Amino acid sequence: MTTLICNCNQTLPLQTRSLGQALGEDLKEHSTLCRREAGAFQRAAQGQDTVVVACTQEQRLFAELAEQTEGAVAPIRFVNIRETAGWSADGAQATPKMAALLAAARLPEPEPVPTVTYKSEGRLLILGPLDAAERAADLLADALQITLWAEGPGEAGGSQSRRYPVVAGPIQSLSGWLGAFDVAWSTSNPIDLDLCTRCNACVAACPEQAIGLDYQIDLARCSGHRDCVKACGAAGAIDFSRSPTEVKERFDLVLDLRGPQASPTFLQHALPQGYFRWDGRDLQTLLKLRELVGEFEKPRFFQYKQKLCAHSRNDKTGCNACVDICSAEAIRSDKARQQIVVNPNLCVGCGACTTACPTGALTYAYPRAGEQGTKIRTLLQTYQAAGGRDAALLLHSQGHGQKLLEELGRGAQLKVMQGVPARVMPMGLWHTASLGIEVWLSAVAYGARQVLVLLTDEEAPQYKTALSEQMAVAQSILNGLGYSGVHFGLIEAGHPQALDAELQRLTGRGAALPQGPGVAARHAVQNEKRSTLELALDHLMAHAPALQASAAPEAIALPAAGSPLGSLQVNTDRCTLCMSCVSACPASALQDNPLQPELKFIEKNCVQCGLCVQTCPEQAIVLQPRLLLTPERNQPRRLHHSPPYACVRCGKPFGTLKAIEAMLGRLSGHSMFQGAALERLKMCGDCRVVDIFTAENEVRIANTPDQPKP
Repeated sequence: MTTLICNCNQTLPLQTRSLGQALGEDLKEHSTLCRREAGAFQRAAQGQDTVVVACTQEQRLFAELAEQTEGAVAPIRFVNIRETAGWSADGAQATPKMAALLAAARLPEPEPVPTVTYKSEGRLLILGPLDAAERAADLLADALQITLWAEGPGEAGGSQSRRYPVVAGPIQSLSGWLGAFDVAWSTSNPIDLDLCTRCNACVAACPEQAIGLDYQIDLARCSGHRDCVKACGAAGAIDFSRSPTEVKERFDLVLDLRGPQASPTFLQHALPQGYFRWDGRDLQTLLKLRELVGEFEKPRFFQYKQKLCAHSRNDKTGCNACVDICSAEAIRSDKARQQIVVNPNLCVGCGACTTACPTGALTYAYPRAGEQGTKIRTLLQTYQAAGGRDAALLLHSQGHGQKLLEELGRGAQLKVMQGVPARVMPMGLWHTASLGIEVWLSAVAYGARQVLVLLTDEEAPQYKTALSEQMAVAQSILNGLGYSGVHFGLIEAGHPQALDAELQRLTGRGAALPQGPGVAARHAVQNEKRSTLELALDHLMAHAPALQASAAPEAIALPAAGSPLGSLQVNTDRCTLCMSCVSACPASALQDNPLQPELKFIEKNCVQCGLCVQTCPEQAIVLQPRLLLTPERNQPRRLHHSPPYACVRCGKPFGTLKAIEAMLGRLSGHSMFQGAALERLKMCGDCRVVDIFTAENEVRIANTPDQPKP
């Protein structure tokens, strides 16, 4: 591995020797690596080792330079230590953070995952007023195949020259994604746009002015005099007797000029890829459309294990967290198969479903949780080894979040902002909702004093709610274990000044420092969510100040919303030990005893999904969110038991005393269960059959006399 660092024309305070010691590499400090010292980059690019360039501003230039350099075969990576570290009010103290960022950039690339393929031939449907649709089409026609769907003429009406196919009529449905948008509409208007010559004779002839320059008739204003039909003449484009027909067509792209209030449209926060809304001003939208011709791939961001899913069992719905939180409406419930279904074409890779999933049935696949955990551990370990203290981990998106940090750094360089504090280490994610409680707690176990998540205008409202709920649970755990202070926080910022103020408030020199474990954890983040959560909890509990005291708590109460941990309370007066809850539990937290009527519970396994509550016919179960701190958490414990009921004839146990007594109590007043019939309910299945066939007063079909023949 070759690392190239640059002080950016002496504006970046670099302690080259300290950085080299932290990385185990002999580093050379450059001043103008992108200009006069570009030869050093070219020589490094000609080697076999991966080259890490500590500059993102000139990333494009370095990439082009590598292409033009003969023999340049080395993989090249880029990392920002300027805006995120050196360009700060305390940039002189940011050497440990620089070392951590450089070390993280040296990690291997994420393992490849299956991909989702989109194919687009450039067939674009533009929805909206005809004049606005034609203006947009003029800017795209050289790159795309355009069809216009006219919603009224607009202010100017359509052009007289027929440049694009035009359709109209009420839209029945709009669905799909890039390369596969299915649109259905009804051709209910009397004017056939394929036959219309746009001569405007009908427009001029209509006394009610019911015909607009989109060449559609407002039937509410039309009085039926049919002057327009006469004016149309030989063209024959107007036919009031024409029956409405439904037309279905597929398009690759959709440009919607109607606004979000239109119907039908896409209402979810994360719109399907290939669908764009345009206000007529932002040309970036049109530029994106022009690029969407060809074949495209994206990672399949998720993995789903149905056997772990707590969504549905026995036709009962328990956990619905992933369906509720998905901002792309890519997840739906499949009740017939007792599972959820994720549409990979609609999935935008935010990872919120994996964060909300209590069992780990849905996991984030690119990058995997284990790879993200390795990066976090590398950041924190390198930071601490280089002399850093009290690290704060700042999780941000690679889009708007990264831009805010860059603007903040530039503001600090110009002395108008403070910049990113030296103990705050930014870590870019595809989406901030992709990491949750198990990784946050692992970061604290590794040595982070705070874990902060930066929210911009990218996140759906439900993401903020879910992250807030999980942070409340994580904070309750740490405070209950005796770790003082506020360890987790959401930062909402739409501009760099707001971000600067929040960072200074939460992590600046005057901010209170939360308490963490005295020893850093050594466990690795697992791809299985529950495994990682348990490893983090084990370490935090092992070093918890509250558990060292003589009056250590037995359990920590947790908020009900978002808690993946907890116990159950069973009303033993109601419970008949039918074991419906055992068959419904997806995590094997509830278990029976094959030797005797007994309901057992392993609290460590419980994910608080609620399937047991929904399944219980006696409504005898209540969830209890908490973290049990005693060893009993890992061991089966008995929630309820009952003596077996013995057959009154042979003495063999065949049910629970509670269940049989409840049945007898409910059926004793029924006319069909009187006398011997009621007594048979007290027998096992074998004895019940024997008693029926041996009873002398029992009427049998075989003993009925033959009927006389006619």
